[in-house]
Amino acid sequence: MKKTLIVVLGPTASGKTALSIALARKYKTEIVSADSRQVFREMTIGTARPTEQEWDGVQHHLLGHLSIHDNYNAALYERDATKILNAIFEKHDNAIVCGGTGLYIKALLEGFDEVPPADETIRQQLETDLSEKGIEYLQEELKKRDPDFFAIAEIQNPQRLMRAIEMVMVSGKTHTELRKGKKKTLPWIVRKIGIDLPREELYMRINRRVDEMMQNGLLEEAKTLFPYKHLNALQTVGYTELFDHLEGKIDLEKAVELIKQHTRNYAKRQLTWFRRDEEIIWVKPGVVPDLGIE
Repeated sequence: MKKTLIVVLGPTASGKTALSIALARKYKTEIVSADSRQVFREMTIGTARPTEQEWDGVQHHLLGHLSIHDNYNAALYERDATKILNAIFEKHDNAIVCGGTGLYIKALLEGFDEVPPADETIRQQLETDLSEKGIEYLQEELKKRDPDFFAIAEIQNPQRLMRAIEMVMVSGKTHTELRKGKKKTLPWIVRKIGIDLPREELYMRINRRVDEMMQNGLLEEAKTLFPYKHLNALQTVGYTELFDHLEGKIDLEKAVELIKQHTRNYAKRQLTWFRRDEEIIWVKPGVVPDLGIE
């Protein structure tokens, strides 16, 4: 009998962690994270990485196992997650993947086609565009050239924006078109569960979470990471805004307001991306679905 991989996905702050833990308890199994930011051990508060208390005895994988000085991407995630899932399936009939990084989930379930090589001339031009026109210009360029990938891209990260634009410019194809090769064949049955909630409620959850992060010491965490703000891992929502504050560019109130705004924008794009997948079973927050598996 084939093993079953349960994928819990949805926008940030929607309640994925709680649902995945409930499912792990129900099916007596383990959880593999699919979050591109929670892999870094130094980024705890700003990524809302679940604590061991929240794990409540359920084994988690790929959380805080890397340093911000390490390079990591979807291809490495596919390799690591596949290896761990194979080990879990040696012990259990079911396994759970939980996260909101659409590219990581796509890599795990579909694999990778060959990606275009880097082009130094294009990259230098994009570096100039970033310097002269700002990150907003790169965001608009990616949105114009590849709106589908824009929906899941980490658009506060200039390095990832430039690489995404570069791939389109080099190949003449969008990421979706580049992915039209043969998908890898999975040895497991896949069930995808998405958390569905009204946008107003989601935005309230996001705003409340950011306030809690600040109360829990996000500013202090950002201060300790400030010397490394140039690293790729830290070019992300929740840190870049506070780095701007620490540099005197904006006051703290504005920084917090921007964290909330940028997180809401990201959640909206996550929902746009996930809603295109007809295989997803949508449930309300707090509902543990019956998947009809043992």
